[in-house]
Amino acid sequence: MTQANSMHATVLENHGAPFRLTTIARPIPGPGQVLVRIMASGVNPLDLKIRSGEAAHARHPLPAILGIDMAGVVEAVGPGVSNFRHGDEVYGMTGGVGGVQGSLAELAAVDAELLALKPANFNMREAAALPLIFITAWEGLVDRARIHGGQNLLVQGGAGGVGHIAIQIALAFGMRVFATGSADKAGFIERLGATAIDYKQATVEQYVALHSGGRGFDVVYDTAGGASLDASFSAVARFGHVVSSLGWGTHALAPLSFKAASYSGVFTLLPLLSGEGRLQHGDILREATRLAESGKIMPLLDPHRFNLSSVDAAYALIKSRQAAGKLVIDIAG
Repeated sequence: MTQANSMHATVLENHGAPFRLTTIARPIPGPGQVLVRIMASGVNPLDLKIRSGEAAHARHPLPAILGIDMAGVVEAVGPGVSNFRHGDEVYGMTGGVGGVQGSLAELAAVDAELLALKPANFNMREAAALPLIFITAWEGLVDRARIHGGQNLLVQGGAGGVGHIAIQIALAFGMRVFATGSADKAGFIERLGATAIDYKQATVEQYVALHSGGRGFDVVYDTAGGASLDASFSAVARFGHVVSSLGWGTHALAPLSFKAASYSGVFTLLPLLSGEGRLQHGDILREATRLAESGKIMPLLDPHRFNLSSVDAAYALIKSRQAAGKLVIDIAG
């Protein structure tokens, strides 16, 4: 391969193995695809599970290039693409699962339906941090729960990736927002504009009584699963709606049913894995761009800097739970 038809990429050859920086063939955009020069790659906890082979729901045959989130610049467009052109700055949740090349590479040929123009006021790192967490939060709040102004919302895990974006989306819709978190996260949650609830110091019954007069919350977004989802069924108001991005396991539905409340699950990866609903992801990111450019959305970024040769160190930082926000790997620029 010559330099003109090759690129650098970080490849995972076996689950749990170190990443290998190598040179592979440069992708060519097919019909409906855009060739993007990747500038930044967002890292999610899900990426760690995919690397270790623990994410059966996010199948990705090896060897593979991981990386679900990305931001970059359009280099070329394939046949049938009219909404992007050379030089456009774009972002999206574009691969890293289902056998689709991820963003830990210099270039990627991606489905144009998954992309949106990057917020003009965001740098590449900020844009690469946003797709998965924003899409997950938006699908739960807007597409499933149909939120509107005047409602009250409880976010279970308000300081997490999805949680802190859910708070910001809800506030943009005019909701009153409450969020659970540990005591050391209360300040961050309050700075976002939500009322912090220390779930270790108050029972569900206590914080429902204190913050909703015993009525419960119109909408509850659970980002943690397990006992957090059970608590959500108890915290929701009559005729309310519980949404979970981690609704796995076995749960008693009686607390939900006796309130005539409803439940929705969010599986953000489905369009990537099935091919269905990809345009919806692009549409959601256009909403993200609108909110970002109006100053209503900003992801929390970890300050550490990594590149294609230090991906192992980036993953180790997340595994250690020492990352202070969304971690982003610099690919180019």
